[in-house]
Amino acid sequence: MNKIAPSHTLSCAALAAALLLASSAASADAADDARAHFQAIASGDVPALMQSYANGAQFQWVGGMLDGVYATPESIRGVWAKFAAAQGPLKLSVEGLEASSNPKGSTVVARVMFEGKAAIKVRYALTYRDGKIVTEVWQLDPQLDVKSAY
Repeated sequence: MNKIAPSHTLSCAALAAALLLASSAASADAADDARAHFQAIASGDVPALMQSYANGAQFQWVGGMLDGVYATPESIRGVWAKFAAAQGPLKLSVEGLEASSNPKGSTVVARVMFEGKAAIKVRYALTYRDGKIVTEVWQLDPQLDVKSAY
């Protein structure tokens, strides 16, 4: 009969608790990073946006005039510059933000609305590795339920 020594059980429990705490902290960091990313979009701050991306990041813009896949820093910068120039400063509302993390990375999903000339409702998904965005999905969704913060 195999028995696990009490000290091994305690070590496994301590390891599990440490991983859970690290995962919770990483999720909180990713949520904060996502909020900062959304605010940079609303502010039209393209340099701040570009600092969020990892090398080789991919940005999927789904729907609307800017629909497409952007997979180079130049193309990502270009789409944000076009968006910022067309929209100007925007009001920001974020609802339903959820972050999930494990030791390999974090994923954040949210319902986001940018308000300026019109309400732009976006179902957002961001994947972070080492604190940088590696994939971003901007899904335009005019029917999305997001309440204005103003």
